[in-house]
Amino acid sequence: MLVRLFLSFLKIGAFTFGGGYAMIPLIEREVIERKGWVDRSEFLDLLTLAQSAPGPISLNTAVFVGYKVRGYPGAIASILGVVLPSFTIILLIALFFREVRHNPWVEAAFRGMRPAVVALIVYPVVKLAKGMHVSMFFVIAATALAIWYFECSPVLLLILGGIGGLCRVLYQAKKGGER
Repeated sequence: MLVRLFLSFLKIGAFTFGGGYAMIPLIEREVIERKGWVDRSEFLDLLTLAQSAPGPISLNTAVFVGYKVRGYPGAIASILGVVLPSFTIILLIALFFREVRHNPWVEAAFRGMRPAVVALIVYPVVKLAKGMHVSMFFVIAATALAIWYFECSPVLLLILGGIGGLCRVLYQAKKGGER
C-alpha cells in the first residue's frame, strides 16, 4: 500500500503544472475514482482541512490522504511522491535555466501553458461549487469582495467562516432537538 500511495502521488506530482490547486482534480480522480481510498464527502473534508492548514494545498492534501489510508508512513509516502518530481524539475531548471531562459521556444512553451494552468485552477473551484446552496454563492462573492476591495485578511475570513459554520451546525442541532 505504501508503494501504491507513493506511485500515485508521484504520478500526480510529475504531470501537474500550475501549483497546488491544479493538482486537486488529479488527486480527486486518483484517490476517489481510481483507488477508492476515500469517498467524495470525506475528500471535501480533507480538502477543506488542507486549505485551512498552513502550507501548499496539494502537499497538505497528500499528507491527509496518506495519513487516512496508512497513518504516518502513508503520509510520508504521499508527500515524498508529490514533492519528488517538482524538486527534481526545479533542480534541473536551476542548473540549466541561465542557458535557456531567453530561448524563444522555452518562452513560447511557458506562454502556451498559462491557459491550461488557469483551467486547472478553475476546474476544482467549479467542481466544489456543484451542489452548494444558492446562499453560499453570496457568501463567496462577499468574501471575494472583502479580500480584493477591502483588503481583509483571508486568514481572518477563514476563521470567521469556520466560526459561522460551527454556529450554523449548533443552531440546527438545537433547532432539531426542540421538536
